Amino acid sequence: MARMSGFWAAEVSLAHGNGGRLMRELIEELFVPALANPHLDTSVDAVALPVQAGQELVVTTDGFTVKPLEFPGGNIGSLAIHGTVNDLAVSGATPHFITLSAFLEEGLAVAQLRRVIESLARAARDSGVAVVAGDTKVVGRGDCDGIYLATTGVGFRPQGARLSLDRVRAGDRILVSGTVGDHGAAVMLARQEFGLRGDLQSDAASVLPQTQALMRVAGLRFMRDPTRGGLATVAHELARACRVTVHLSEARIPINDSVQSVCELLGFDPLYLACEGRVVAVVAPDTAEAALAEVRAVAPGAALIGECSSGPPQVILDTAFGGQRMLDELEDDPLPRIC
Repeated sequence: MARMSGFWAAEVSLAHGNGGRLMRELIEELFVPALANPHLDTSVDAVALPVQAGQELVVTTDGFTVKPLEFPGGNIGSLAIHGTVNDLAVSGATPHFITLSAFLEEGLAVAQLRRVIESLARAARDSGVAVVAGDTKVVGRGDCDGIYLATTGVGFRPQGARLSLDRVRAGDRILVSGTVGDHGAAVMLARQEFGLRGDLQSDAASVLPQTQALMRVAGLRFMRDPTRGGLATVAHELARACRVTVHLSEARIPINDSVQSVCELLGFDPLYLACEGRVVAVVAPDTAEAALAEVRAVAPGAALIGECSSGPPQVILDTAFGGQRMLDELEDDPLPRIC
């Protein structure tokens, strides 16, 4: 077989996780060339990172078990970077470093692993982050679905830049940076469990440009990326934590026509489907339009979609026909293994 990047194997074997020569070759000849950066040193067990003066350290951790591993618009590798970067970004931080743990199933095709790692590396470069340390484990056939990834992200934000739910007040407006439900619908179609096909793409991407735009706006209260459980789940988090009634305007919520069609056909609600490249933000009413203008400069599909009001902690959808309906809190997972 043709030799690619110095790595010969066609499949991952248990020996690739035993700490010996094959594991060293897997790391040094597949992972390292893709992830190469000045901070990555596979000869040590820990990495020393520079700390920036006048800023505070922000750390997050996440795991990724999406099925299938590859889907329109991305794969588990790019998703792991974007998901980690976005958790830091919505906290008001600029992401800098990521650690990566890869759990590989015996028999995994190296060609697929290579695609995943190269996609992960591209996403890291595009997001301005460096993968600086990691670990690799190989498990037996059937013990995982090809690849599981776990990450830790490190970023910095200016001291005193506090975004939290306790800052939210009645009257505050709710903004979303683009269409909702794209990732959930794209993964659902990629599984082909329903006999459907389409060209819908996941929205998986870094939201750092959007969060940096919002950070320039006075009156920014809180940001969240609406991943599992989607927009509706973020709305319930707001209502419950802030003791407010959240009103969402159905007519203003941007939803891709393809997502709407798939959801209507299969009985899903796009408000509960995961997004992987969107931000939900809460802003003071007097700066809401300024916030919208800032975000639209980098995300033209952004919209103001609702507000918080005094009342019991609940989420109400103001329908396009002038009525109202309660949005229940998510109970069963409508689409597991989404990220």
